[in-house]
Amino acid sequence: MNEIVIALILLFNYFVGAHYGVVNLVYSILLTIALFVILRHIKRIKYSPIKDFSYSPETPPITLIIPAYNEKNVIIQTVESALSMNYPFFDVIIINDGSDDGTLGTLIKTFKLNKIDVVYRNILKTAPVKGFYYNADIPHLMVIDKERRGKADALNCGINASRSPYFCSVDADSVLEKDALIRLMAPVMESTVPVVACGGVVRILNGVKVEEGVVKEIELPKSSLAMFQIVEYLRAFLFGRVGWNFMDAILILSGTFSLFHKASVIAVGGYNVKHVSEDMEMIVKLHRFHLEHKKPYKIKFISDPICWSEVPESLKMLGRQRRRWHLGLIQSIVEHRRLILNPKYGKLGLLIFPYYLFFEMLGPIVELLGYIVVPLSYYFGLLNTDYFLLFLILAIFYGVFLSTIGVFLEEITYRRYPKWSHLFKLLTYGVFENLGYRQINSFWRFQAIIKYLFGRRQWEYIEEKGTNQNNKKK
Repeated sequence: MNEIVIALILLFNYFVGAHYGVVNLVYSILLTIALFVILRHIKRIKYSPIKDFSYSPETPPITLIIPAYNEKNVIIQTVESALSMNYPFFDVIIINDGSDDGTLGTLIKTFKLNKIDVVYRNILKTAPVKGFYYNADIPHLMVIDKERRGKADALNCGINASRSPYFCSVDADSVLEKDALIRLMAPVMESTVPVVACGGVVRILNGVKVEEGVVKEIELPKSSLAMFQIVEYLRAFLFGRVGWNFMDAILILSGTFSLFHKASVIAVGGYNVKHVSEDMEMIVKLHRFHLEHKKPYKIKFISDPICWSEVPESLKMLGRQRRRWHLGLIQSIVEHRRLILNPKYGKLGLLIFPYYLFFEMLGPIVELLGYIVVPLSYYFGLLNTDYFLLFLILAIFYGVFLSTIGVFLEEITYRRYPKWSHLFKLLTYGVFENLGYRQINSFWRFQAIIKYLFGRRQWEYIEEKGTNQNNKKK
């Protein structure tokens, strides 16, 4: 019996080593691709006709849809940012999703809005709409007041009210750079294949100085938790999504800032109100719909449109966010499980979905068990020193390498953090991110798996106290 237990422990140790080996190999491939792609993109955008798009009558109209629930302290800054976009034809729709903190009153007072009658087509069924608010002096701004049903329902309401062929989802605590929309639309206009979704980069707003919806000065936050998230976001966006995009394998675009073809979204039934992470679910549905109907399409990610958004600065609120993200990943994979290893769906079924299932969804289980079983095996003499050191390198030191490379990619490309002190501080946090922060993230993701198994799949709301605004939820 003891021999069987020892054999199982050793087998698990080798499995953990293989798991980390595959994950880090994938990350290395993504990193190599991203470095090549980003440098090429930097050269290309110098000659991109983005300025021409800004004035061209052929540039498609777009609607910015901003769901808001109890966002009184941040909503004005976000609306001012949205209204200042460098884009020829756009509207801004704010959906007040049953706020009880005075969000609607703040909007009405600040922008001098009046209640009006509007012909509203409830194409995507939503909770009842209570009113429409408008000011003729600000013709491309409308506020919709509706009963509370969550972010996905609010987005569906905005789609119903939108008059544009494209819409961009934006979180209510975000600030867009002036050219963000036109840069996000550029791949749509340049592609010969219909682009049904396109995502940009989300950067962290905490610490950044904003005036009238415009970023005036970029500073790093004082919060260590926010600093860790900056490093994490740099790695995720600058080589994670860039690499997957190069392989036409994007499965996640941030709901904080993403562009969609409205007719395609309506064709798949809009956002799923039962999912806690509506952004990934929408991308999966768009992939699946176009593959099943054999329609040509592309889902793109580009690295130069920037949206600045606040992040949680407490462990409690960050934990809620990360559990929700992972719970949404689980819901999407389970609901669309027929795609897994199904050749009908090409690389989506044979490569992308299996990777997200085995290495992203189930990864926290392997990682946490590895942190427990591998050291215990070494302590009881079941593991040789070479293997133990290899595990440490894969689990920690290579993670440090990836984090610091993400910072360097930022430095040699876009340089949104211009000071040498910024670079030094980010590199320092890139090292220490792997010594505690990464492990607690895995624990939160593991909690999400447990919550899913026990049927606790509701949205966990984030009550934040960021450096720019106070007491907000998203």
